[in-house]
Amino acid sequence: MNSVGAIVTAVFWAIVVAVLMVVSGAVYTVSETDQVIITQFGRPIGEPVVDAGLHFKMPFVQDVNRIEKRILEWDGQRTEMPTKDKLYISVDTYGRWRITNPLEYFRRLRDERSAQSRLEDILGSETRNAVAKHDLIEIIRTTQGRQPAVSDALDGGGTPSEVSTLHDITKGRKRIEQEIMAAAKIKLAEFGIELLDVRFKRINYNPSVVEKIYERMISERQQIAARFRSEGEGEAAKILGRKERDLAEIESEAYRAVQEIRGAADAQATEIYAGAYNQTPEAADLYQFLKTMETYKAIVDRDSTLVFSSSSDLFQFLRRASGSESE
Repeated sequence: MNSVGAIVTAVFWAIVVAVLMVVSGAVYTVSETDQVIITQFGRPIGEPVVDAGLHFKMPFVQDVNRIEKRILEWDGQRTEMPTKDKLYISVDTYGRWRITNPLEYFRRLRDERSAQSRLEDILGSETRNAVAKHDLIEIIRTTQGRQPAVSDALDGGGTPSEVSTLHDITKGRKRIEQEIMAAAKIKLAEFGIELLDVRFKRINYNPSVVEKIYERMISERQQIAARFRSEGEGEAAKILGRKERDLAEIESEAYRAVQEIRGAADAQATEIYAGAYNQTPEAADLYQFLKTMETYKAIVDRDSTLVFSSSSDLFQFLRRASGSESE
């Protein structure tokens, strides 16, 4: 009896274990963040299970494949690519996506790793195409229709050089991101993926681009400095011209005033001399003598040799001074 009871007990527990295995293999749960594809011998069976809760399947022959329902992230690799104006930039992009057709997604990609690889191929390709179609200024500016920042000091300063000429912005970075998203969204829809957003995370200049930007900045500053110097030189010329003109006017007025004063003084002195030396013949002779001496003092120095005629005034004066007037 004891052996029979032991056998019965063992069979009972074996049955219980088998039932538990069957039940555990037939029951599965779906969370709020998952959606499930049931496969039988590796092939999808039925429609995707998207409702959260307890569900059943055939044990042992059917498998549960869980697929993420939440929004997922794609972070692209930083890649160097050329713009339309032949400038190389380093572009780093990211995006948001989710699985909207889990059955097609499972058939084409199977898992998230394959999906990330396909996203890298499609979004990377569309990003390179979009960057190659636009100038650098379009990619780094965010607002359509915004004029590039150029100093007001360049206005009216002549024709700017080619390096400082910037084109108007017709699209801007947001429109370019939308173009990338629109082109990639159609291709990703074939894999059961809905692309929600694509953005440029970072755009860095290639060293050659940085050098060109520095050259443009230097050129603009040089144009501004040249204009300021030109304006300063023009103002300096005007100031110097006004100074020379005013100085000439002042000197002319001063010379005229001096001549007037000198003429009046000479006239007055002549009147005084005339009044003083015309009173007697002796005074007139003295005046004539003094004037003659002043004249010779001005024209004769120590090295001068004088030849007098007997009728010259100086010779007559000398004769008078020596007492030989009768000779």
